[in-house]
Amino acid sequence: MNLLNTFFNLRVLWESLPQLLWGLITTIEIGIVSIIAGLIGGLVLAVARLYAPAPGKLLIRIYVDIFRSIPLLVLLIVVYYALPFVGIRLSPFASTVTALGLVSAAYTAEIFRAGIEAVPHGQFEAAAALGFSNRHTMSDIILPQAIRIVIPPLTNNCINVLKDTALASVVAMPDLLKQATQAQALAANPTPLIGAALIYVILLWPMVAVVGRLEKHLSKGRR
Repeated sequence: MNLLNTFFNLRVLWESLPQLLWGLITTIEIGIVSIIAGLIGGLVLAVARLYAPAPGKLLIRIYVDIFRSIPLLVLLIVVYYALPFVGIRLSPFASTVTALGLVSAAYTAEIFRAGIEAVPHGQFEAAAALGFSNRHTMSDIILPQAIRIVIPPLTNNCINVLKDTALASVVAMPDLLKQATQAQALAANPTPLIGAALIYVILLWPMVAVVGRLEKHLSKGRR
């Protein structure tokens, strides 16, 4: 038994490939739903934190701080295993999306907040002088500028969400990692795990490259 046969067994990889691809589909589904939920939730929190009264701002800040501090694995276990004791029972998919969405929204809220604060305050004053409402000021003037600033960190956050979908295996969700683990057990060979790692790299590497190019492009624009 040598290194190649143990970790890079092509026969085992080929036999487990259909199972891995089914897991990849599930991983992408979880990732897309979680990313969308996080983007919407984060944007709402960031804007609400800007215009809400003081108690509302405090509650949003507490939410953001808590969900940025709690380990995702702990939150996922609480959502899936603890909530049924209070009458809330979620499927593995819903539990995973809920946990990922809550954490992603907290990080996204901070990203949007930083982007909004990076827009010169004179833009707000000019919009107020022209008679723009708060809604139109935000949607027509501030957010288009802020989104341009936050695209790189938002893309980084999306990459992290896709990687964190691997934790779905904890609640028996048949994602890529879960399928790789099952294939490993059936084949008595760790090659499927190596295959899953390669699939993650193929999936995420282009996104990492996009982030690098965006950062270079936007830094040139600022100069």
